[in-house]
Amino acid sequence: MYQTGKSNSRNSALSVRSMTQVALFGAIIVLLAFTPFLGYIPLGFTRATIIHVPVIIASLLMGPKKGAALGFLFGLTSFINNTMNPTPTSFVFTPFYSIGDVSGGLGSIIICFVPRILVGVVPYFVYKLVMWLTKDIVKRKSGISSAGLVLAGVSGALVNTLLVMNLIFVFFREAYAAANEVAVSAVYTFILTVIGINGVPEAIVAGILTLLIGRVLLKKNVRERLGLRNDIGY
Repeated sequence: MYQTGKSNSRNSALSVRSMTQVALFGAIIVLLAFTPFLGYIPLGFTRATIIHVPVIIASLLMGPKKGAALGFLFGLTSFINNTMNPTPTSFVFTPFYSIGDVSGGLGSIIICFVPRILVGVVPYFVYKLVMWLTKDIVKRKSGISSAGLVLAGVSGALVNTLLVMNLIFVFFREAYAAANEVAVSAVYTFILTVIGINGVPEAIVAGILTLLIGRVLLKKNVRERLGLRNDIGY
């Protein structure tokens, strides 16, 4: 009886700590999203972002389920931003914005949420894969894979950019071409240009920040002190 009560108390404490950790990362995402020119940086034809970085870090620290939940929050901030503060191409992210005869729809919801949810899932498994492939080297060193952190950051950013831009092509190629004043036949070339101008720098920044932050937070003693999951390193 005493042991059961003690176990329930411990589980309750862990649950509160877990919710606090998710809430902290959620607050960072919201702060970035709604601070002008910080989380979303307008570039005219699109918005650059760094909001994927806390989602990637959260995925590594707390696992893919909580990472996916925070990725959903990332998508929700994009949905709100594009509805309340639209750019000419915001119809690809929200069904509540239209330009001329063009408006968003179900495709907008898919584009806005699915890639961002995966930002909170893919980096975790990329890091785990790199850790498994290099486990002997990692064990002899710090227990943290620098290459894994960089690749996790880059993969999270590219999942977002590549999925968003390719889903735009699938659902809105003609409308997107018209909004950007390019021919429909040239719209995928334009999309590749956006990926190069927008996505590549985002991926580089994400890789660097994930490495710098991850090397601190993924240390075993730090993870234990913060009550974070212990299946991500040695």
